[in-house]
Amino acid sequence: MAITVELPALGESVVEGTITKWLVKEGDAVEQDQPLVEVTTDKVDAEIPAPAPGVIEKILVAEGETVAVGAALVTIEVGAAAPKAKPAKAAAAPPPAAKPAAQAAETPRATPVAKRAAEAAGVELARVSGTGVGGRITRDDVAQHAAPAAKPAAAKPLGAPAPIHRVAGPSQGGPTPPYLTYQVEEGDRVIPMTPLRKIVAEHMVLSKQISPHVGTVAEIDMNAVVRFRDAHKKAFQAQHGFALTYLPIVVHATVRALREFPRLNASVLADAIVEKRAIHLGVAVETDKGLVVPVIREADTLSLTGLARAIEDLSARARSKKLSPDELRGGTFTVSNPGRHGNLYGFAIINQPQVGILRMGEMVKRPVVRTVDGEDAIVIRPIMHLALSYDHRAVDGAPANGFLHRVREILESGELEL
Repeated sequence: MAITVELPALGESVVEGTITKWLVKEGDAVEQDQPLVEVTTDKVDAEIPAPAPGVIEKILVAEGETVAVGAALVTIEVGAAAPKAKPAKAAAAPPPAAKPAAQAAETPRATPVAKRAAEAAGVELARVSGTGVGGRITRDDVAQHAAPAAKPAAAKPLGAPAPIHRVAGPSQGGPTPPYLTYQVEEGDRVIPMTPLRKIVAEHMVLSKQISPHVGTVAEIDMNAVVRFRDAHKKAFQAQHGFALTYLPIVVHATVRALREFPRLNASVLADAIVEKRAIHLGVAVETDKGLVVPVIREADTLSLTGLARAIEDLSARARSKKLSPDELRGGTFTVSNPGRHGNLYGFAIINQPQVGILRMGEMVKRPVVRTVDGEDAIVIRPIMHLALSYDHRAVDGAPANGFLHRVREILESGELEL
């Protein structure tokens, strides 16, 4: 019996993925859960495992191709044994034979952003040449097609400047204005975007187009948090085998505040706002392939120790590409921690379809005024800035500032328990 392996949903709002590398070839025997193929999305580089043991019957998508979630990737003959004398085949199936022009024009492959740009500009995608991965049509391809034909340029002598490159940015499909062009000069380094970088860029642009981002910042005196951590970090390390960092403490305060301000734990659905019962907290993790956001399920049911253990586990498996698709979807709010060199503060882009994201700044010692024995005094305290980005469609200033103020109260009070 043959089964078909499809591209699963590899994260919230992911609609497609790019086949990066096949790890098997046709005729190979595979075990259950053996990685079959590496796939790139805007959330993660993931390996798709075999759902059952058997033999690879047919690879349906070539490397470099971009396909939608649910697309068939490969068929496996379940329970079959690999032929003993079958000659080895190429690691990846060759691209499908070219379709007749009339048929190919019916279903041109294009990114979601490119489709919207083409619709806005009145451009027929069938007439656009794609320069993306696997020939996929990008937003820039649509914009370039819609622009008036340029006059032929005079022949350039050897060593002349490179062609003009358009600066990436939102496009409505019209002519590219002069201020969005740049001519590459001698000594410049042109770095082509990887498939993951392109998809991330599209998602970030889409998020800014969808959500009117507003930001607010709180200055946090972390003195009580530092004392709490110093008092428990040695015992915590000895008992659990990993360090107690500031991230789970901030996450713990965030989860408590979200329960009191449910408007930040929400999504916009058509003409309604959905305040979610469960708090599934996404924690942004930097990997060698880019940023991924694994999700802590039912985060408000976990203790500080439980949150620390979950963050440690998810972060380690994110960096080793061991996360499952379920661990990358369903987040209701996100916390981003750039690390020790996070600078004063910064506003992160909202992770759709959420309505808020909290970004931690770098913690530094600063002189501040405090009341000591009834007198004002200048003291040195560890200060951190927390920056909240929120979607003004769903969240007004009052609940946003109330939420951030509550996070500050929890951290500055030091009312924490492991």
